Amino acid sequence: MKKIFLFALTAGLVSCGVHQKNVENANPMEYANTITSQELKDHLYVFADDEFEGRDTGEPGQKKAAEYLRAEFINLNIPSPAGVDNYYQIIPTEYFDGKLKASENVLGYIEGSEFPEEVLVITSHYDHVGIDEEGNIYNGADDGGSGPMGVIEIAEAFAEAKKDGYTPKRSILFMLLTGEEKGLLGSKYYTENPVFPLQNTVANLNADMIGRIDAEHEGNDNYVYLIGSDKLSTDLHELSENVNSEYMNMDLDYTYNDENDPNRFYYRSDHYNFAKNNIPVIFYFNGVHPDYHQHTDTPEKIEYEALKNRAQLIFLTAWEIANRDERLVVDKAEETEENE
Repeated sequence: MKKIFLFALTAGLVSCGVHQKNVENANPMEYANTITSQELKDHLYVFADDEFEGRDTGEPGQKKAAEYLRAEFINLNIPSPAGVDNYYQIIPTEYFDGKLKASENVLGYIEGSEFPEEVLVITSHYDHVGIDEEGNIYNGADDGGSGPMGVIEIAEAFAEAKKDGYTPKRSILFMLLTGEEKGLLGSKYYTENPVFPLQNTVANLNADMIGRIDAEHEGNDNYVYLIGSDKLSTDLHELSENVNSEYMNMDLDYTYNDENDPNRFYYRSDHYNFAKNNIPVIFYFNGVHPDYHQHTDTPEKIEYEALKNRAQLIFLTAWEIANRDERLVVDKAEETEENE
């Protein structure tokens, strides 16, 4: 009885340690600036190291990567959401028809202060393609590395704001996804087995390959391709544009957002499993480069200032979505369904 009382008293003191402030009085750029090129570099040189053996889904290197991500959430005091196994959403081998070993999505969660039932999901896949027959390790520094490290830094920025009393109005789920290289399977599993109801998921911001500069933007590290922002929600597209104008002034390139673009990138990363469920999405992307799906995709080739800028833009967009008074309106769902 005494132990229970003391625990309850301690928990009460801790919970009261930081007074919730009006988040509208916060300066989001202050927290965006906690996302630094040096921290991103430090993370990525570990995450895209040979030790992780190319992070192939279900294999030992992917398990090491999952543990790295879980340890980061723990270090940031970002809790695991209820309903998952200590930060892991386990995907059984049966889901992969026995062709892959069991794997896991890695989830961290900050509960909202005013609309906790409404959830913004920020995603990036952390798996890659492993080791080839000749023993080359595909470290995936850009593809499967830059995005997750960006999400970890974004999570840290929100954690710092919360520590200062600025808890977001809406809940935020930070989710690092497995199985993307096998057919978007980690996000497919989540949307079929959601931890939070899909009808309460207000948007998905997805980062996949955000650390390089493509040939079309040579010499310009202040750009990013946006895909999908206007497909389901006019609100989301306008919010995204306004956030960029106010804080970052990056070149937002919509080349790959064109329905007639032959690359069809809108359908090729994890955000699409959310979009299929009429959840507004933005896919952040740096474009293709010669090291894509090659063992030469290594951390020394990452443009860390560009990676920082893109992660900051995603954070600031997430901040606005999480803290606006009204939930994003989905006004194009029927049109999208007709076009599929």
